[in-house]
Amino acid sequence: MSSSVVTVELSNGASDLDAVLALQRANLRTQISPDDGARNGFVTVEHTREILAQMHAHGPSLVARRDGRLVGYALTMTLACRPLLPALEPMFARFDSLSYAGRALSTCQFYVMGQICIAHSERGRGVFDALYQAHRECFGDRYELLVTEISANNGRSLRAHQRVGFHELTRYRDAIDDWVVVALALR
Repeated sequence: MSSSVVTVELSNGASDLDAVLALQRANLRTQISPDDGARNGFVTVEHTREILAQMHAHGPSLVARRDGRLVGYALTMTLACRPLLPALEPMFARFDSLSYAGRALSTCQFYVMGQICIAHSERGRGVFDALYQAHRECFGDRYELLVTEISANNGRSLRAHQRVGFHELTRYRDAIDDWVVVALALR
């Protein structure tokens, strides 16, 4: 285990895409055992390089590096990205009907955590927290909230999101899974 410092920064775009996709593939729910997913978490959506590039063009994502190697990412997905991933339409439709602190979510300045993933070797070492802290620092002046949904079957992710300050807005089921929609105040 390396003792070097993890750095978190805005993605440099195209040159990070392959590393993001490799880390994503290694943690896809469909590529790991159910036991590993239950114990260590998983990601659900598989992006293409083209979609990641388009998401980055709308709002750069944040990446974590140790010794120059990408060890985590937190994908920024502005509302302009809604048409890019039709599989996420049920999530966006759900957002249209939600409220936060007594206000319709649609009246809040928010963006979506498109996905967060940490390399197995880095879990429990503060990378998750650092990525979300960087989101606050980078986007808190433009956005009030960061909203995402997490599989209700991903206990590790649910606990980690709660730990860094996310609050549950609702739960629902679609054709794929049971979901928990959560929001983080950025200011």
